[in-house]
Amino acid sequence: MPQPAAALLAELRELVLTHARAAVVTPVDGLLLSRVEGGGSPEYSLTEPLVVVMVQGGKRLLLGDRVHDYRAGQCLVVTADLPVSGHFVDASPAHPALGVGLVLRPAVIASLLLEAPGAWSRGGPPQPAIAVGEADADLLDATVRLVRLVEHPDDAAVLAPLVEREILWRLLTGQHGAMVRQIGLADSTLAHVARAIRWIRENHAEPLRIAELAALASMSPSTFHRHFRAVTALSPVQFQKRIRLQEARALLLAGPDDVAGIGHLVGYDSPSQFSREYRRFFGEPPGRDAARLRTLAAAGAGRPLP
Repeated sequence: MPQPAAALLAELRELVLTHARAAVVTPVDGLLLSRVEGGGSPEYSLTEPLVVVMVQGGKRLLLGDRVHDYRAGQCLVVTADLPVSGHFVDASPAHPALGVGLVLRPAVIASLLLEAPGAWSRGGPPQPAIAVGEADADLLDATVRLVRLVEHPDDAAVLAPLVEREILWRLLTGQHGAMVRQIGLADSTLAHVARAIRWIRENHAEPLRIAELAALASMSPSTFHRHFRAVTALSPVQFQKRIRLQEARALLLAGPDDVAGIGHLVGYDSPSQFSREYRRFFGEPPGRDAARLRTLAAAGAGRPLP
């Protein structure tokens, strides 16, 4: 039997405090740790499929018109690549927000589904790609054992894949099982929508043609539009705009202050439209926002988990 949830959270808290100074990729493949000491400013990021257990503090995450709040003892499940924004709450140097993330790998999920093929229903409506729920004692227990392996890299090569499978099994048989299962099913609605998401991410500067994206997803245009919004909480056009703006932000942070050139590079023909939409989304003009981000980067601020 696992320890009580409170004791498991206390151990996780100590482990993350020991090993995370910001957001770090650990020696355990797919395991991420996050420590954030201030949470007032919004963060913008592109997620990947993952589960995040909040260990201390909390976060408010926004996708489209949907708001997801999660706090210590809860988990966030993300099943697609999504442009999200959010901010931490109750985070300070004395009481940082702490999180543990695990990348959700389709191949591992698919192998678990194959081992118990009669246990799963393949039908049902499309599932949203983000959800929040309680992290029960079984999930917390497996998460603690995975994070402990950061201190034992020689053991991690053998034991981490076993604990990863246990965590995925807990998710598959828990309250968010229907949405997690879609990651491992090649013919799921999520898999079809994910092909369109991938195309938009890789070709964000190109004009968006719904009929071609629908064909890529093997759907009619009306069905594709409905399912895309159900999964991502955004229309394809809104999704592309956020990808463009977040890619522009990354380029401005890494490169010269050529605002017009970067706007054109991500797909904007009009520099004024680019600056206007950038300011509306991020709250500051491109040049000023990039300068602030460079200052934060020079101070060593890491990128937190979603």
